[in-house]
Amino acid sequence: MTDLTAIAQNYVAAWNETDAARRASLLDTTFVQNVSYRDPIMQGDGHDGMTQLIEGVQQQFPGFRFSLRGTPDGFGDYIRFSWNLGPEGVDSVIEGTDIGVIENGRLKSVTGFLDKVPAQ
Repeated sequence: MTDLTAIAQNYVAAWNETDAARRASLLDTTFVQNVSYRDPIMQGDGHDGMTQLIEGVQQQFPGFRFSLRGTPDGFGDYIRFSWNLGPEGVDSVIEGTDIGVIENGRLKSVTGFLDKVPAQ
């Protein structure tokens, strides 16, 4: 049986990791090599694509951290979990929900939805 909470926790940890070597290890643990990521703002493929996305978010929002919101759930090969993004200790600035497809205990694809974004 797949541990949905562990998958979601590893996902969040990968987005938070600033050390390239530790992040690469988390990417191996969390995503298949040819992972596909899509959300309304960005997209990426493979571990290189995920690295570029993560580094881009970290540059755009320095000091912000992802955290899980609620409990991950799913069925079959699907996982759904929600997350917060913002400075630690204050209300989140951005919130989202991601739907993933799992293959052999790792994410094969992720489709992200933004639930809360700051006013432009």
